[in-house]
Amino acid sequence: MAATTMTTTLGFVLPTGLSPRRGGLRVSIVRCSASSLTTSTGSTASGIVEKPWSSYDARLVLEDGSIWPAKSFGAPGTRVAELVFNTSLTGYQEILTDPSYAGQFVLMTNPQIGNTGVNLDDEESKQCFLAGLVIRSLSISTSNWRCTKTLADYLTERNLMGIYDLDTRAITRRLREEGSLNGVLSTEQTKTDEELLHMSRSWDIVGIDLISDVSCKSPYEWVDKTDPEWDFNTNTRDGKPYRVIAYDFGIKHNILRRLSSYGCQTTVVPSTFPASEALKMNPDGILFSNGPGDPSAVPYAVETVKELLGKVPVYGICMGHQLLGQALGGKTYKMKFGHHGGNHPVRNNRTGQVEISAQNHNYAVDPASLPGGVEVTHVNLNDGSCAGLSFPAMNVMSLQYHPEASPGPHDSDNAFREFIELMKRSKQSS
Repeated sequence: MAATTMTTTLGFVLPTGLSPRRGGLRVSIVRCSASSLTTSTGSTASGIVEKPWSSYDARLVLEDGSIWPAKSFGAPGTRVAELVFNTSLTGYQEILTDPSYAGQFVLMTNPQIGNTGVNLDDEESKQCFLAGLVIRSLSISTSNWRCTKTLADYLTERNLMGIYDLDTRAITRRLREEGSLNGVLSTEQTKTDEELLHMSRSWDIVGIDLISDVSCKSPYEWVDKTDPEWDFNTNTRDGKPYRVIAYDFGIKHNILRRLSSYGCQTTVVPSTFPASEALKMNPDGILFSNGPGDPSAVPYAVETVKELLGKVPVYGICMGHQLLGQALGGKTYKMKFGHHGGNHPVRNNRTGQVEISAQNHNYAVDPASLPGGVEVTHVNLNDGSCAGLSFPAMNVMSLQYHPEASPGPHDSDNAFREFIELMKRSKQSS
């Protein structure tokens, strides 16, 4: 059997003329000549022999000039987005269907992904909004009693790109040092590295309204509750219904399920729904949901929040928290690499308790910019950033993280109960 040997360097591709750094790992790849392979009968095999392993058929090109060869799974094509890393050990299906990831590639720091497959119960919305999934190792088998299909099949059906078998640890360190980077995923061999690099440097997520594409187009009533098999804290409800208007900036289904399980009758409205129309529905409270992108890119949403402040109790989650911060007169800023994961410790300044929270955001509220009377109720213990606000004079409460998620597993769920109490006190005083 004739063979040729080629030496390559593992990791990202080095620019022309540069040699691998000292100590770089080198391997030899043996390529078999198809024309010289013989069959079991001794005859020569003709045509192309299919390899028993996947080939490196994709590239991740980042704006800093690094090029990362990878293997593709899911849909083919070329897409540009911002690359962020997520430190969750699992929960990849919730991440795939979280509208807050619109405009982003998500790199999972946990090395093996896909071992539990996917199922219909863990969807956070009706479609996938992120631009692509980047992982180290794609599980070759699935094992879970709820599994209905593999992750690769799921991505293919949803026309979503995925790549694996690249050094996600090295990329994560690069993102932590330099901050989030724009990049391009491509399986198209006709596109040169220079073309893909130009694409990554010509695109910017800052200032883009990503909410309009993920929000619902017309109001609808939410009726589903948390499945009894997964429900909890049922003994804390008073049984009284509360009418809630939920502004959909990219709302997750579990937020709506938790509101419903706490007895709320919830109407979901588009991000552009007029404040005057919302007030005509005579709500007991209004929720401003999570959503993707830059809060400064949606001034219409900030104006809506301003019009509703002081009229009824309001509760902001993630993007809703940032919009409330701006509406109250504060400022938001883009973080270096954001918070993405299910293991962020948050301290409740009122009680001193620490919650293990799920977070997904690239922007934060600057506490120093907030006016008097606005209280920072929660702090992220990793970096000291603002994770919650309260303004009692206007019946305002907000959280930067996701109380409907269950990483703690239920450390933050009581926030929904606090919203119920806020609406209850407001009704009693009116």
